[in-house]
Amino acid sequence: MISASIPGFKDLALRYLVLDYNGTIAFDGLLTPYVSEHIRALSQRLEIHVLTADTNKTCGPQLAVLPVTLAVIESRPEDEAKLEYVSGLGLAQCVCIGNGMNDRLMLKESGLGIAVIGGECAAVQSYSAAHIVAPGIIQALELLLHPQRLLATLRV
Repeated sequence: MISASIPGFKDLALRYLVLDYNGTIAFDGLLTPYVSEHIRALSQRLEIHVLTADTNKTCGPQLAVLPVTLAVIESRPEDEAKLEYVSGLGLAQCVCIGNGMNDRLMLKESGLGIAVIGGECAAVQSYSAAHIVAPGIIQALELLLHPQRLLATLRV
């Protein structure tokens, strides 16, 4: 669990990390360098879920050795399916990270939403819905590895 009391924002008690795959932790279907190490480190504190439409059909083999639960989203619209999945875990207990239009609802409604801008860029709607915007996935994951950074970013 990751806990943080952030003045002017909220008290966080995060149990789940929900990650989008393509464009967030992967580029053109392949995991971004150093993501695996960060996921392994965070798995000691959070239960990790990866939500994807699996556009490139590569996420299964790429994630097979990591301590994550993989959920392939097949229903449409994807943004509502992702929000439903996160709601089932408990919105307030989730930190969600994504970049696409189909991530915007989970970013907005989760306890903590982080939009990342990577090689596949980011949808403006997701950028606007998130609580934090990170320049890349490694910086986003490191916010969770060093929660005092959340305080520095979000306090009023």
